[in-house]
Amino acid sequence: MNTLRFITAGNVDDGKSTLIGRLLYDSDSIHTDQLGLLQKQTKQEGVDIDLSLITDGLRAEREQGITIDVAYKYFSTKKRKFIIADAPGHEQYTRNMITGASNSDLIILLVDARKGITTQTKRHASVGSLMGIKKAIVAINKIDLVNYSESIYNGIKNDFEAIKSELQFDEIIFIPVSALAGDNIVQKSENTPWYEGKALLETLEEIEVPTSENLVSRFQVQWVIRPKDEENHDYRGYAGLVLSGSYKVNDTVKISPSNMETKIIKIERNLEQIEVAKAGDNIVLHFDGNIDISRGDSVVKANELIIEGTEIKTWISWLDTTDLQIGKTYTLQHRFRNVRAKVLEINQKWNINDWEFSQTNEIKLNDIAQISIKTNQPLFYDSFLTNPKSGNAILIDETTCTTVGALMFLENK
Repeated sequence: MNTLRFITAGNVDDGKSTLIGRLLYDSDSIHTDQLGLLQKQTKQEGVDIDLSLITDGLRAEREQGITIDVAYKYFSTKKRKFIIADAPGHEQYTRNMITGASNSDLIILLVDARKGITTQTKRHASVGSLMGIKKAIVAINKIDLVNYSESIYNGIKNDFEAIKSELQFDEIIFIPVSALAGDNIVQKSENTPWYEGKALLETLEEIEVPTSENLVSRFQVQWVIRPKDEENHDYRGYAGLVLSGSYKVNDTVKISPSNMETKIIKIERNLEQIEVAKAGDNIVLHFDGNIDISRGDSVVKANELIIEGTEIKTWISWLDTTDLQIGKTYTLQHRFRNVRAKVLEINQKWNINDWEFSQTNEIKLNDIAQISIKTNQPLFYDSFLTNPKSGNAILIDETTCTTVGALMFLENK
């Protein structure tokens, strides 16, 4: 089964770090030396093991009571490997959440059983949905603090069901949990006999998520390999990562921007020839004929054409303390292809707290908006919702060389 990448999100103090700590602790995924350190701290402080410390890499966030960056944790069971992104809870760290969500297959939305669905719950659900995540688990946490109440669980479930039509999730699973006490985290809890579903870990192990292999085939040239020694004088290969789909020997492909068609005559991986390359493989492609191909060129199957354009509509998450400037030229980096891009207009700004769109001429730090841009050269891309692997890019300030925006391309209609 494939590796599951998931993100946890919730209000401050909803127990995100404790939940991750409990998953790692109860699934025996904590290194002995780290466990010994936690036990030593417990002895010194005279309190139970603070599971949130497992993911807490910054002392500053403990002192402030918030998570101020995206912390990644890796663990595995006999059934699956996992990569966890622990996202910030505060609104001013929306950009950090987008960083974690952009590569996630699933989102765990923590809801405090005492507080129910909040504005931040809606915001996190909205951002996760915008980033193309299709699977969501609503973990109703601290169920022990409401005496394992089935009616409170059902009330929160119904409240979330009422807003799911605004989201793009194709599967939502509700689980009553106590991260602190361990209820329904790794094992089903006897304290919730009314809950008929599975524990959180079992759900994570068994849930099916789409893989990049099932998407259209996309490859972008990272390096052109032409050795200068006489022995390999005729060698010409094109190295890069298979972003999605698959390629096999004898596939007819089109090279963009030249729009020339050719056939794949050889595929190499780890210095060995292979017949088929799949999403995630780092490979070297060889083509029939002498074709002029450069870094950043796209290789697509002839029957799986890609969008080509210079005028693009896109979501943007603004990451910089300096406001976006309409009419200013930025560098747009689409993996290994760089073009210059001018922001033509701001179509609408998304107020993710109220789920409303508004007209504005200002985009500030952590704002999310739809904008129109024009590039000085054609870009070859997919819409983000169709294929996130080739549907995203970053915007770079040409003066400061800092990344100022994360782009998620829309269909041009």
